[in-house]
Amino acid sequence: MKICSRRTRWQLLSTMILCIMSLTHGISLGWFSPTLPTLISDNSPIGHPIDISEVKWIGAAFGIGCLICNMVICVPVSYIGIKKCMYFVPLPNILNWILIYFASKSLYFYVCRVLLGFSGGTLVVCFPVFIAEVSDNSVRGTLGSFFMMTLCSGITVGFVLVYCLSYHVLPCVVVFLPILYLCLIIPLPEPPQDLLKRGYEEKAEKSFCFYKNLSKDPAQQAENKAEFDILRNKVLASGITEKITSADFFNKVSGKAFGLIAVLLLSNQMSGSFAIFNYSSTIFEQLGSRMEPNLCGIFLGVVQIFGLISAVLLVDRVGRRLLLIPSLAGMGLAELGVGLLKSFASQDFLHNNGWIALTLMGIVSFTASAGIVALTFVIIVELLPFKIRAPGISISMCGLSLSVFIALITYPVLINDYGVHVTMFVSASFCLLGLIVLGIFLPETRGKSITQ
Repeated sequence: MKICSRRTRWQLLSTMILCIMSLTHGISLGWFSPTLPTLISDNSPIGHPIDISEVKWIGAAFGIGCLICNMVICVPVSYIGIKKCMYFVPLPNILNWILIYFASKSLYFYVCRVLLGFSGGTLVVCFPVFIAEVSDNSVRGTLGSFFMMTLCSGITVGFVLVYCLSYHVLPCVVVFLPILYLCLIIPLPEPPQDLLKRGYEEKAEKSFCFYKNLSKDPAQQAENKAEFDILRNKVLASGITEKITSADFFNKVSGKAFGLIAVLLLSNQMSGSFAIFNYSSTIFEQLGSRMEPNLCGIFLGVVQIFGLISAVLLVDRVGRRLLLIPSLAGMGLAELGVGLLKSFASQDFLHNNGWIALTLMGIVSFTASAGIVALTFVIIVELLPFKIRAPGISISMCGLSLSVFIALITYPVLINDYGVHVTMFVSASFCLLGLIVLGIFLPETRGKSITQ
């Protein structure tokens, strides 16, 4: 496999270091759902139960933190570079776990979720760009999918750790992961494109040789220099060193990119890929599952991991479109099936045949993770024009954070007030929207250079 070759060695290792933090972020997200029943119970570890009316706002506070961070992160990224901004990612996460440990009232959890949003908001802007800029064309999609695979795997790990560790022990264990990430990222050079943008050509060439693992043999230096010059000329020709103006955003190419990204983000969140997993316990209760609802959530998480592994293995072989389009179709059909099952099946039938709902939800989880979940960040980075990539991703992540906030607010209302069947019909309709628009207009970006 190309990903295991000598040339891509440091590309893979640097991605794995970033994946430590994305795994930690996933654990921080996954911890909340299975811990919630304990927090609202009379045996709450904080001394008194959290009011049920606060739950949706505590959950949605994460989206607010993400949105705030997304709106401002493009400024430091442009001036001090991506890597320096990546030093910030673990700090709010560490504070999040410290506050969870010492929490004595619900206010602590509001602050925790906002801090987690700050960390996540920086992570989703910086990590995909960093990975894309240090990766070869042939492995860029695979390494980008690693990021989402570990993030989503972390959510499942968070579910499992709640069963394995007590409330106050879990933060003491997980808090070491962001510290490990912080220590390991220090030696990594900044991406060459980012250095070229800020005028550091000599550092950019050293960074390029490091990430491409080029030979230091004096006989190879001319060849190395020629390969770097190709990248440098392409980067500088894109106008990346020029001042960004409104005309760079309001043109046909950028307009099409942002339009496709808007549909992609709507399809990602309003199809339920994140919210359904967040509220899986409630969904399975309404579907009459005999299995403990939280165990059903773990089952979905395991299935999701297999879907993400499929994406990692296939994305640079079959391309983005051939994974994304079937993903939306399969997800929409499975959600439609769950909606019809809940609408027409009796409660006795659901109770006696719980495997049907579990299978359909497993299909939703697998197809979502094999396409729309794994590829969203890869596609966003590749669609945006190179000159406006950093602010463009920041704007896109504002849209994602807003979508997350809306989804986390509306899904509990849909599930509790209108039922699982209506929730699934709404989710399936957004899959159909994405299937039509992206199926017609989304270009294939596999194999193209990052400057293209």
